Amino acid sequence: MGRQSKDIAVPDQHGRLAVVTGANSGIGFETARRLALAGADVVLAVRDRDKGRLAAERIRTQTGRAETGEPGTGGPGTGDPGTGDPGTGGPGTGDPGTGGSVEAATLDLASLESVASFADTLLERGRPIDLLVNNAGVMGVPARHTTKDGFELQFGTNHLGHFALTGRLLPLLRVSGGARVVSVGSVAARFARLDLDNLNSERGYRSMEAYGRSKLANLLFAQELDRLSARAGWGVRALAAHPGCCRTNLPLSGPLLDRAPSGVNLTALAMNLPGLSQDPVRGALPLLVAATSARAVGGGYYGPGGLGELTGLPTAVRLPRRAAELTTAARLWTASEQLTGVEFPTP
Repeated sequence: MGRQSKDIAVPDQHGRLAVVTGANSGIGFETARRLALAGADVVLAVRDRDKGRLAAERIRTQTGRAETGEPGTGGPGTGDPGTGDPGTGGPGTGDPGTGGSVEAATLDLASLESVASFADTLLERGRPIDLLVNNAGVMGVPARHTTKDGFELQFGTNHLGHFALTGRLLPLLRVSGGARVVSVGSVAARFARLDLDNLNSERGYRSMEAYGRSKLANLLFAQELDRLSARAGWGVRALAAHPGCCRTNLPLSGPLLDRAPSGVNLTALAMNLPGLSQDPVRGALPLLVAATSARAVGGGYYGPGGLGELTGLPTAVRLPRRAAELTTAARLWTASEQLTGVEFPTP
């Protein structure tokens, strides 16, 4: 019996423009790296510009491409974006000499002003966006913090920041002809329940409960965006993916907002148990399937195919029941427009 592949094929992305938030480390970095290796021009949308530049340089070293002053200047891609096959392809690393251009740009999702500034820059350039991967996030903040606009930090960053970003970039997504928006969920969303009257955790705050709600909101957003796009004819597919139990700095960075590490971080410990977690290279594979595979469908949800969806090659996974509630999704959408001041066109 042949050895099982540990990778997937990423189809040719030459001529396509991808924007990946939180791309300086973890699954965001690996997603951006693989897209660039497949030929896409990639914008690393990161809060820390210096870290973003270092990440971009690492990717450029592998792709053999120089830094570009703009996120790509070519025309529409000629490659077939629908030839990927989740879980069956080879390495799909592309030709290091023909990778896409890579640049870092500043984006703080905890600031609506920063979101608007980032989006305005891309709108001024006018190049259609083919892929938007809403990956950045914060997790496990012990005490309640707020964004610059007064939203609870995890909900404001993980959901509202990406909601506003997608809305502002919608004109560039619509004109690309077949754009995809990928929202990153989490296994934590399975256990979450959204309280539409307490979205910002003003009446009681529990760290992981707030995180789970923000990830459930990401899934509800993806579902509603796909429905609205289909109804209005925007030509944008919205999908979601989660990395399973992935060894990144996400469970470590949130707690550091309050204090120096003390005691045992049980979440970080659980995410590093042998056999129950995977590295960012494999954790990024469900995102790549959602972003590039021909088998990925609008409204679809993708994650690891192993036990409990913690590890393994990517496959279509079941959407948590509460992420499929149409009324909740519509009410969250309305609330998100009101909170951010970013309104999507009425279908």
